[in-house]
Parts: sequence; structure tokens; C-alpha cells
Amino acid sequence: MPHWPDQPPYPPPGQQYYPTHPGSPIRPRWKPGIIALRPLSVSDIFNGAITYVRANPRATLGLTTGIVVATALLPVLLVIVAPNISGDAPVVGDGLAGFAATFLATILLSGMLTIVVARSVLGLTITSSQTWKSFRGRLGALFGLTVLESFAAAVLVGAAIGVVAGMDRVAGGVVAALIGISLVLVLIIVFAFVFNLLSFAPVAVVLERKPVMSAIRRSIALVRNQFWRIMGVRVLATIVAVAVTVAVSVPFAVATLLIPSPGPNTVDLTIISAMLSALGQALGQIITIPFTAGVATLLYVDSRIRSEAFDFRLQSVLGELSVGDRADTIWLTDNR
Repeated sequence: MPHWPDQPPYPPPGQQYYPTHPGSPIRPRWKPGIIALRPLSVSDIFNGAITYVRANPRATLGLTTGIVVATALLPVLLVIVAPNISGDAPVVGDGLAGFAATFLATILLSGMLTIVVARSVLGLTITSSQTWKSFRGRLGALFGLTVLESFAAAVLVGAAIGVVAGMDRVAGGVVAALIGISLVLVLIIVFAFVFNLLSFAPVAVVLERKPVMSAIRRSIALVRNQFWRIMGVRVLATIVAVAVTVAVSVPFAVATLLIPSPGPNTVDLTIISAMLSALGQALGQIITIPFTAGVATLLYVDSRIRSEAFDFRLQSVLGELSVGDRADTIWLTDNR
């Protein structure tokens, strides 16, 4: 009587089946949410980053739209409130206000969308209010992490500028220019390397509830053995996001250029120009921010699946995840 080799069990009805190749470990084949519980391909990550938006439109597009529109309207309000200020003050004020608002909006959206993606991985939906409830306790730590990273980057850039300025006084402009170009190239490499190593730190702060320094160490541990793969996926996602942003914002930028230069009695034209520019930027961000947040979080999930067999842990507790608190604690590690 012929003997047939054992076959891996099929999943329950409604779940997706993924065959394994000879010699590979049997991995969970269930797809409770936006991804299958197995190591992810680039297409899995990109598809998941789009699918979670469709599965949770209010908690993704709605949340993103509210924060982005509020951020984009701040410079417009400055133009309306102080239209008669002369000199460069309006430009400087507009730039500083826009930077501060974008900085805060980035922190809020990156943290809150991380929670939405995490719930979507488990096949659960979440409202905007529930997202805020889960995230608000991590806002301070995420803000601290972002400030620390920004400060470190500013110190490096400031040191490079100081070196170039010093060489300009000592050796002249040609030598300073050559050193400046070299330092720019070095900084680009350093920033790319460090940014990739720390790319999971915000996710660890939010999902694993780690403090800042522990989140940094956690990110390095997850990234270092998959460094180039993670960097490649992030670069590809950035290219996609930039292309979409440019495609959306260019028509508004062209319309802004067609508006006549404002004179002493043309405040309305200044307001219209500012509104068009803000609208173009806002639309681009509303489309791309959820996508990039989805890619970042799914890369983190994939890294844990590959390094910790996290898919087996998820599979073992799927039946217990209907409660929100339990869905949040599944991401915690023993060492916090």
C-alpha cells in the first residue's frame, strides 16, 4: 500500500492557504486581517499598507484629514490675521508656524496610525476615539524620541557647518567647498544608516510601550540582521510617496504661480494663493501619510515574524483578541 507523506493541515474555512516548500518550517497560513501570518514580501507589505486604509477609513483617512487640514490652515490663518505686516516677517512666521505644526502633526499621526495598522493585522477595526485612548499614554515618549532624534541631527549638521566655516577662514573658499561637499556626502550616509537603524523605535514606543532609550535599543536589535532589506523597502515606499505627492500638488503649485503678484490692495489674492498651496500639500499628505505609516508598521511586524516567530504567537491568541486591551498587550515583550 503506497505511503503518502504527511500534508500540512488546511486552515479553517474562509482562511487563506499558503503552501510550504520542502524543508521549510510549517508556518501559520491564516490571514485574520490585512496580512497573512507568515514572513511578508514587498507586495504583501504594500498591499497591506493600502488595505488597512480601506478597512478603517474613518480611523485613517478621517483622522489624517482632520490633523493635516488643521496643520495646513495654520499658515493661512496667519496671512488672514496679519496681512499688513511688511518685510520678511510674514514669510518667517509662516515658515516657523508651518514647521511646528507639521512636527506635531507627524508625531500624532505616526503614533495613532501605528495603532490602527496593528489592529488591522489582527483583523480588528478601531474608531478614532479608541485610537486616541490607546495612544495618548505614549504621546510624551514619542515626542521625546522625536525631539532627541531631531536634536542629534541638528548637532551633526551644526558641527559640519562649523567645520566648513572654520576651513573657509583658515584655508580659503576652495578648500572649504571641497570639505563641505565631502561632509554633505558623509552626513547623507550617516543619516541614512542611523535612520534605518532607528526606524522601528517609534513603533516600539507605541506598541511595546517602551521608554525612549529602550525603544532605540529594541529598534537596533530588530533591524541589524535585516538592515538592507528594510532599507530597500523603506526607500521604495518613499519613492512611491514622493511621486504621489508631486503628482497631486503640482496642479495647485501651477495655479499658485498663475496668480498675479500681490499689491497693497490685493490681500485676497495672497489668501487665495496660500489656500491653494496649503490644499495641494494637504491632499498629498492625506494620501501618503497613511501609506508610509502602514509600511513602517508592517515592516516591524515582518521583522518580528522573521526574528521571533511572532506569527505563531499571534495565531495562538487570535481567539482572545476581540477585547481592545488584549489586542494592545499582545505586542508587549517580556523585557520592557
